[in-house]
Amino acid sequence: MLLQRIFASVLLLACLGLALMAWPYQADYSYEPVGPRAFPLLMLGLMGCALLYMVFRPTPIVHSEDDPQLDRETLNKIGLCVMLLLIFAGLFEPLGFILSSMLIGIPMARLYGGRWLPSVVVTTLMAVGLYLLFDKLMDVPLPLGLLDVLEN
Repeated sequence: MLLQRIFASVLLLACLGLALMAWPYQADYSYEPVGPRAFPLLMLGLMGCALLYMVFRPTPIVHSEDDPQLDRETLNKIGLCVMLLLIFAGLFEPLGFILSSMLIGIPMARLYGGRWLPSVVVTTLMAVGLYLLFDKLMDVPLPLGLLDVLEN
């Protein structure tokens, strides 16, 4: 219980530091009505509220028998997920949203037991669909990267 409270307190301090860094941010241009700092501040606020609850809640979290154990296999999967997300962040601009999402989504689906064909099909459809949703429908520009030649 004490370790959970310490962990939540450290994360709460990190949220506070990130909020202080995000507060003065002003962009030269904005394509959103509320500006670019609203989303990170909202996420940090929600995360901070949840962490405050974790720090002051009266009883510890009790794990049931159905909860997965943190064994070596689970920790390896978590580590691979973090690595794949870092690769995604690095490839987002050069490859573009669609290709980087496909490149990371397929191994992520396979990592959690997906078969090859459904993993490829679903990841491809989701990458293209999310690109169209954000870029065309919601007017949030996403990079096309190598597929830039397709845009007219």
